[in-house]
Amino acid sequence: MSEPDLKHIDGVAGARRHYRYFDFVMAAFVAILLLSNLIGAAKLSTIAGFTFGAGILFFPVSYVIGDVLTEVYGYAHARRCIWMGFAAMAFMALMSWVVVAMPPAETWDGQAAYESVFGAVPRIVAASMLAFWAGEFVNSFVLAKMKLWTKGKALWSRTIGSTVFGQAVDSLIFYPVAFLGVWETRDVFLVMVTNWALKVAWEAVLTPLTYLVVGWLKTREGVDVYDDGTDFSPFAQADSV
Repeated sequence: MSEPDLKHIDGVAGARRHYRYFDFVMAAFVAILLLSNLIGAAKLSTIAGFTFGAGILFFPVSYVIGDVLTEVYGYAHARRCIWMGFAAMAFMALMSWVVVAMPPAETWDGQAAYESVFGAVPRIVAASMLAFWAGEFVNSFVLAKMKLWTKGKALWSRTIGSTVFGQAVDSLIFYPVAFLGVWETRDVFLVMVTNWALKVAWEAVLTPLTYLVVGWLKTREGVDVYDDGTDFSPFAQADSV
């Protein structure tokens, strides 16, 4: 099915429609979100003299999938995935806290290593969850609005543009909340700006992949959702699936 054959529908109709591949995209979104926080966040890596959190290589992929969700399925479906990801992160944090707090068996000597990986500071956990929630909603909102303004043209402009704003909000919340008063103030803002720039650059590099995935999904689903008449509140229920 070519692009002209796609059925253009508004956000309310799109929110009530059943899609073949939506559940798979949502599962990928939540899985990458959890794994990038669980595996990548605990390790610092140095390559060519540049030190960074390893999770930065994969966490931006969740933003790419967030772009795909909003572009293909509309804001209401993206909102559902953001809440699902937030709930999954909350459960992961709770499970990590409970398991780390449980007394280790006398014959097991891995408690210290386990705490270093899974025993995240509550302040950092709270910062991560709040930053994800706010950043993803801003990302989805900006992309949906830009799609209306551009009449669906120039996908690259809204995927990159939405990431500029979404990752800015994410970074502006996470680094000060997590590290201000712990690190030097200069270091907090230096890392914040550096990581924001890297995440936006990573989004730009992945733009060809975004085009491929968006085109494939739109063709298979047979629709192109525009968020006319959508309630953009994160807490709205009327047009939710």
